[in-house]
Amino acid sequence: MLKKLLIIGSVWPEPKSSAAGTRMLQLMTLFLSENYKITFATATSKTEDAFDLATLGIPEVAITLNDASFDDFIKAENPDIVLFDRFLTEEQFGWRVAEHCPNALRLLDTEDLHGLRKARELAFKAQDADFKKYLVNATSKREIASIYRCDLSLIISEAEMDLLHHYFKVDVTLLHYLPFLLEPISEKTIKESPDFNSRGNFITIGNFFHKPNYQSVLYLKEVIWPGISKQLPKAELHIYGAYASQKVTQLHNPKAGFLVKGFADNVHEVMQQSRVCLAPLQFGAGLKGKLIDAMLNGTPCAMSKIAAEGMFGDLEPNGFIFDDPDSFIEKAVELYTDESTWKTKQENGFQTINKRFDKELYERSFIEIVDKIKSDLHTHRENNFTGQMLQHHSLQSTKFMSKWIELKNK
Repeated sequence: MLKKLLIIGSVWPEPKSSAAGTRMLQLMTLFLSENYKITFATATSKTEDAFDLATLGIPEVAITLNDASFDDFIKAENPDIVLFDRFLTEEQFGWRVAEHCPNALRLLDTEDLHGLRKARELAFKAQDADFKKYLVNATSKREIASIYRCDLSLIISEAEMDLLHHYFKVDVTLLHYLPFLLEPISEKTIKESPDFNSRGNFITIGNFFHKPNYQSVLYLKEVIWPGISKQLPKAELHIYGAYASQKVTQLHNPKAGFLVKGFADNVHEVMQQSRVCLAPLQFGAGLKGKLIDAMLNGTPCAMSKIAAEGMFGDLEPNGFIFDDPDSFIEKAVELYTDESTWKTKQENGFQTINKRFDKELYERSFIEIVDKIKSDLHTHRENNFTGQMLQHHSLQSTKFMSKWIELKNK
């Protein structure tokens, strides 16, 4: 029997630009392996760096915000599962899916917890170490309402699973831990990885649409890199990332060895050329794609606690974790100059990928829980009273705002 999955995207998957794009392709590949017919729909214009979904046999459909044409589309599509790529997409289209395709399982991929990221940003701006004081923000309220309205939400980090369950009291039956789904690194790949002496310079990478990445580069420029450069005057820091605006490119300073390189067409190539990855993120959430890319390519890291969150579990990290700038600088220099330490941390990274992110550890259990919920969707929803309440017409402000905009546009 043909199974149909509709993905409603707030953005086009750009695996070369962001970890979110890589994550979406991993989910698509998994559902394709389970013989789902996938359709990707979005209201955004296709970007230059968007992945060509036609290569996977996935149709691309343009949909319109605040327009009843989507109602006709979803009824004709009649999917078994609808996957929203962020809570914002669920806000925009979730009520239409619920009305016109009520038997479709509604799946939310949170990517990372936007409310947690916002709380940390607010705490950072207030120079307050206690981010929990800012967790009950408007973004958190909207995001958790979306989680309740969906049948299952995918959470990429164990730390975020814990926060949702214990701090926000979200029932675990609505949450499923699903990190990055990776192929294990073979012994052959490990042996062929460029060694310590084949590499030079430092690297940092990240999509500059993402506020934490820009702030991290600014922090590197103003605080971290001057300290490293003082001890290693011949070293360079190569900064890669998509969508580098003028405020990013103006940080470029060849005399200081601070080089803004822009978009990396091949992240594996630039990572394997680099000796150490720097990730001093000061706010953010989720799992950090830059650390995954570094570990996949045998590049040890100096990172902040936020960058490392949810990444290593009980395993040793692929580098050093410090928030204090002096300690961060000291350990970054040690990684760069001490081959023995570097090799140990590199091996830690390979072990982390193979023991924590091997897709074989997660794919089957995820498909099984999806099938279980689908088999008795009515009972699953009856047990989610808060979700039922949030679907009630008197609380659907987004629905009626959308209808008002639709009428206004006619």
